[in-house]
Amino acid sequence: MKIVITDYTFPDLAIEESLLQAQGHTLVAWKERKTPAELTQLVADADAVITQFAPVNAEVIAAMSRAKVIVRYGIGVDNVDLAAARARGIPVCNVPDYCIDEVADHTLAFILGLTRQVVSNCVKVRGGTWGLATPLEQMRTLKHLTVGVVGFGRIGREVISRLQAFKCRILVHDPVVPADAVKSSGCIPATFAELLAQADVLTLHCPSTDQTRGLLNRDSLARTKPGVIVVNLARGDLIDPAALTEALTSGQVGGAALDVFSPEPIPADHPILKLDNVILASHIASCSVPAVRKLRETAAQLAALAVSGHALPNIVNGVSPKAGS
Repeated sequence: MKIVITDYTFPDLAIEESLLQAQGHTLVAWKERKTPAELTQLVADADAVITQFAPVNAEVIAAMSRAKVIVRYGIGVDNVDLAAARARGIPVCNVPDYCIDEVADHTLAFILGLTRQVVSNCVKVRGGTWGLATPLEQMRTLKHLTVGVVGFGRIGREVISRLQAFKCRILVHDPVVPADAVKSSGCIPATFAELLAQADVLTLHCPSTDQTRGLLNRDSLARTKPGVIVVNLARGDLIDPAALTEALTSGQVGGAALDVFSPEPIPADHPILKLDNVILASHIASCSVPAVRKLRETAAQLAALAVSGHALPNIVNGVSPKAGS
């Protein structure tokens, strides 16, 4: 069977090759992201498609004549047109248990980095100056703060378990999770409006959907507590970047820590790059050797299961493949 990888950021595909070629499958891959028009040629006769960041849109999916599965390297599947795949009867799978601890750890690093002004003080010392780099009121203690968590999935719950060690008050907003489940974790269920009004730190751990894109915009940021800290390790398009930049400049948002952005990479002339109250990373919170190996092995195994006609776990678009197909 022909397994196609549309794009990848790994140094090589040795892990995938060791699993798929050992089963007699042919692996065809492009390292760099291509346009949808170029991708249609690549995927036309693929028996399974694995993708990382390439735009697997309706045009690309329409070109798939044999695909039994589309597998996303990662948790989020926002680069895949789920409805188009469902209409064609092609299941889309993700790797939902990938990088849970890595992202949760990175979230805490970001929150502590901003509340304790780690980066700004490091920069000041390197510049030859000793002492506080920011006003005293910007040195905050988590025990005295309210943290608002948007999203009570695997990563959100791990972030919460880490935050609880710091004895902060934790509000949780997730419209699809029962309030009792939030309460049983020791947190306070809240509407999004309540979260905006009360949180000193706001951290996002929800997927990118039609309902969540632009969740933080000019209107919602204006309703936050003045000086709120915004943390985003989920998806860049959850936040309107122009609105966030304005709020950071005005002081409505006191600081931000972003591992994701819209667009990526951040344009070299974007004004957010010049702000001292922002910590930026290049979408690397998921990284660790064990996590990346797990991701790649799982993606390859899902493709192999699909082309062999076995039942698939982790289907995110509601398609059940026919047995033996």
